[in-house]
Amino acid sequence: MAASGVGNSSPRLSFFGNLPIGALILCAVLITAAAAATISNLTVQLPSALWVDALTAPDIDDMRQVLVHYAYLPRLAVSLLCGAALGLAGTVLQQVLRNPLAAPETVGVSAGAYLALALATLLAPSLLAYGREWVALAGALLAIAAVFGLSWHKGFSPLSVVLAGLVVSLYAGSIGAALIVLKHEWLAGLFIWGAGTLGQQDWTTTLWLLPRLGIAALAIGLMVRPLTLLGLDDEGARSLGVPLGVYRVAALGAAVALISFVVAAVGVIGFIGLAAAALARIGGARRFGQRLIMAPLIGAALLWAADQGVQLLTGPQGDLLPTGAITALLGAPLLLWLLPRLTLGSETPALTADRLPRTLHPGLLLIGIAILLAAVLFFALFYGPGPAGWNFAFGDQLPSILSWRLPRVLAALSAGAMLALAGLMMQRLTGNPMASPEVLGVSAGAALGMIVALFVFVDASRPTQTIAATIGAFAALSVMLALGRRAAFAPERLLLAGIALTALFDALILILTATGDPRAMLLLNWFTGSTYGVDINAAILTAGIAAVLVLLAPLFLRWLDILPLGPTAAHGLGLNLTTTRLLILLMTAALTAASTLIVGPLTFIGLMAPHLARRIGLARAMPQAVGAILTGALIMVAADWIGRTAIFPRQIPAGLVATLIGGPILMWLLRRR
Repeated sequence: MAASGVGNSSPRLSFFGNLPIGALILCAVLITAAAAATISNLTVQLPSALWVDALTAPDIDDMRQVLVHYAYLPRLAVSLLCGAALGLAGTVLQQVLRNPLAAPETVGVSAGAYLALALATLLAPSLLAYGREWVALAGALLAIAAVFGLSWHKGFSPLSVVLAGLVVSLYAGSIGAALIVLKHEWLAGLFIWGAGTLGQQDWTTTLWLLPRLGIAALAIGLMVRPLTLLGLDDEGARSLGVPLGVYRVAALGAAVALISFVVAAVGVIGFIGLAAAALARIGGARRFGQRLIMAPLIGAALLWAADQGVQLLTGPQGDLLPTGAITALLGAPLLLWLLPRLTLGSETPALTADRLPRTLHPGLLLIGIAILLAAVLFFALFYGPGPAGWNFAFGDQLPSILSWRLPRVLAALSAGAMLALAGLMMQRLTGNPMASPEVLGVSAGAALGMIVALFVFVDASRPTQTIAATIGAFAALSVMLALGRRAAFAPERLLLAGIALTALFDALILILTATGDPRAMLLLNWFTGSTYGVDINAAILTAGIAAVLVLLAPLFLRWLDILPLGPTAAHGLGLNLTTTRLLILLMTAALTAASTLIVGPLTFIGLMAPHLARRIGLARAMPQAVGAILTGALIMVAADWIGRTAIFPRQIPAGLVATLIGGPILMWLLRRR
């Protein structure tokens, strides 16, 4: 696996020789902006003549000095400590994994640490008495172990590590969302805190973080030379006598500890680790020693500036607005800007390269899937728990039960079919077998469009929401296509852009939730993929859209057979690539928007269903499309049935059930690739 870089390749010498001027200038700009915002915020709270007194010996009879000393200054200190720790952790992760995309967010560490804290809070609060950092560390280590287990057979290549980290993060996030939906009264505060809330009431957190972060940073400092050699290929490092396994494990342990301490203290702070390390590289910090200095400085300045900006906008009482969500909101566009400047290893798998089985009798397979779908539909409509236990609904009780079950089943069936078809079209369009509306941020784009409609229009109707979601999905797809065209649809760039768009959507949800707007809780319920708010009119509308779009699918099948062969072959066969891609993008956007409105932006159906259809031998576009549509519908109907019966009379949203079922299947598929 080749070492990776960012930006131009002009040589740099030592840190004290040719300085990384760009990184230093960026750091100075960030510090200047943060300092200006800090002075402005301080001036609002306290006259400048009292600043020194508030810092050294606050007058307890002056509440302004007390607030500055015990709330404002600790918050500033925590932002500096956490930003520096995340920048250092991101740099170490990138060096050890030789992957410029490695970061707390992209390798699943932050999500694993936060999920462990949520589970401990809900199921075993006594564990927190031993120290929340150990609970967070255990969750982070389990998450990164899962990432390594999914990617080791691919040599920890950048694509495989990021993809595995993305899946682990999404899966951990889905479990967390399920817990919040089921135990909202206990975990609502943890949900907002987990988005990265830096508000402080005293110096306890600062004093708690200092020794822990200091020990982890010291351990990394003692390993600078061997970690520098890890940037070489394995043979080169071994020839210099470096025990690779020992130092990799030690460095990863220190980086994971840094991330876990931050999550345990303030929640998940998005994008700081990735942005700080990438900006240090772009600013000229080529050597590992330079990056170890510049990335923590940039990370500290970034989080300091972001948090002071939040306080400048919301006032000193805006503690409930999570700074971590704001950094994700700002970091997503930054990441999209960084993508063209990232130099990654060449790794562009094509669908035609997959060594997968091909069936000689696709019709029999499709009939089998259709029969299984019919059986699940029958049970979903007629069988379930009631006052007398589990029974079939017949006779007089049937109309009333069907009036409740039929809209949900019809909506789940339609949404699953549309997501599966959208995923198939994306995979064949990009030549990327891991493309899907959920992974590449298209569902997030549709969600953003719907959010805009809900907050712009007083009473946004479902057609209005559908149009807005379609525009959002098409915009996200256009970004994907623009980025992919510059890098021959390299999967790692598309995946990272998807991470950015999904993080942008998540940040908006968190910010809206923190504001207390009642529409935010509706969005949270919808985000989890609930169908229990669907009435018969909405179900019929969704089914009608699905029927029209699915019936239009055969018009695209010839193109979908040709596109995976590459641009040269497509041109040779008379295909106008610009027109073809535009039409497929529009079709995919409409499919994604209509389905996302029903089951939320995260189900994995768009990724799973085409994969499952391909793995059972459906190779050509037509049989694979039919197989994917049937499989997607089957999974979503089964998920809805399980969700409303598993813990009856309480319910689990269908989208969450699909994710919880689909996550392990997806991990198994990744493990076999």
